[in-house]
Amino acid sequence: MRNWKRKTVYQEPVLLNKHTTLKGKRGFDVDLEFGKHFEELIDDIFSGVHKAEVKTERDQWLTTGNIAIETHYGGNPSGLTSTLSDIWIHNLSLDGELVASIIIPVDRLRKIVEKMKQDKVSKTINGGDAWKSKLFLLPLDSLFKYIKGEAKDGVDRE
Repeated sequence: MRNWKRKTVYQEPVLLNKHTTLKGKRGFDVDLEFGKHFEELIDDIFSGVHKAEVKTERDQWLTTGNIAIETHYGGNPSGLTSTLSDIWIHNLSLDGELVASIIIPVDRLRKIVEKMKQDKVSKTINGGDAWKSKLFLLPLDSLFKYIKGEAKDGVDRE
């Protein structure tokens, strides 16, 4: 039986994209720069440079297909209506575990919620403590269509 020993061998770094033209680099270098921009944005969110409003849905979203966005509590503006945050993070949990998160600029979410209200896609209910919260139930499948439409058609792409 052979005795296998691990050897340490120096190896030159491998260039993942050896193209010299922009067209050739598009698959890696340009994408890398693009990706770094959004890594910095996420880092800014988690390091506190951008204020974030964080909400978490419990298991019910899986059955109903909806998320709830609070806009008023006890008749006063709250949640999406009153937040001073730049970013809205909406977590989806199942059995106490994070399944996914939706991260969206607050201004964009406000426009989308308004449009969904106008189009009668969302439903308004009372809920929360003593039923004092005014909540908009947003169907997740429709929400993603509105996110796509808002980004594509632009209700202001600042």
